[in-house]
Amino acid sequence: MSLFPLKHICYTQLNTSTWCATAQLMSSSPPQPLPLLHFVFDNPLQPFLINTDIRFITNWQIAPYTTLTKPQIAQSKRQQQQHGVRLLLDSLLTNLNIKDSLEESAYPYRLANNRYYVCFSHSSGKDASNIEITRVAVALSKYRAIGIDVEIQDIAWPVVQRFYHPAEIEILNKLPTVQRDVISKWLWQLKESNIKIMQYTLAQGLGKSYADIIPKLVDTVDKNCLAKIAVITAHSGYEVALLPSQQTLIVF
Repeated sequence: MSLFPLKHICYTQLNTSTWCATAQLMSSSPPQPLPLLHFVFDNPLQPFLINTDIRFITNWQIAPYTTLTKPQIAQSKRQQQQHGVRLLLDSLLTNLNIKDSLEESAYPYRLANNRYYVCFSHSSGKDASNIEITRVAVALSKYRAIGIDVEIQDIAWPVVQRFYHPAEIEILNKLPTVQRDVISKWLWQLKESNIKIMQYTLAQGLGKSYADIIPKLVDTVDKNCLAKIAVITAHSGYEVALLPSQQTLIVF
């Protein structure tokens, strides 16, 4: 049996009825002390909370990767991520003192009793030290559907050129390369989050234009907001929260 602990669990209250949590899913490693982190946030966000507990996915059977085919490894990783986001939801509910369970019979997901909206995201990739990591994220909203997306990898420029709206590509083309890459990733996360809220098809969601939001994203980069959460106004009365240090974006 292998244990898959959730480490570096972070809880954030976005407003009085919206919360999110992020964590790193570590495989088969002994628990390590969590670092002491400090963040500064703008109103109306509530103080960032660091959970010093280690949460484990138990009763999980997995064969060594060396005995699996590539498709089996990919499927096993997806299953780990699916278990990880649900474990993180349990952790968030415990933190909020909410006793409920997930109702998965329809999308968007909701809590069975409180009927809060739930959204999941997970992503795997290499960190700065070329070590593969997996991040998981969950968002919880009391009154309406919510979207969350965590992305470890950057979005390649050829992918942007293929899938983004021409109006977005025109603006992105005029940005310095480093800035362009940051904004391209945030736009991808914005599109993914809105796909989850609006239930667009993938082609619909990726091709939708958010060109009007790009200047606000650029302004966020220019203000060097990478150490804190930035909130900008989005479409249809929704807001966007950027958590760059957690590689996460939420539409709420």
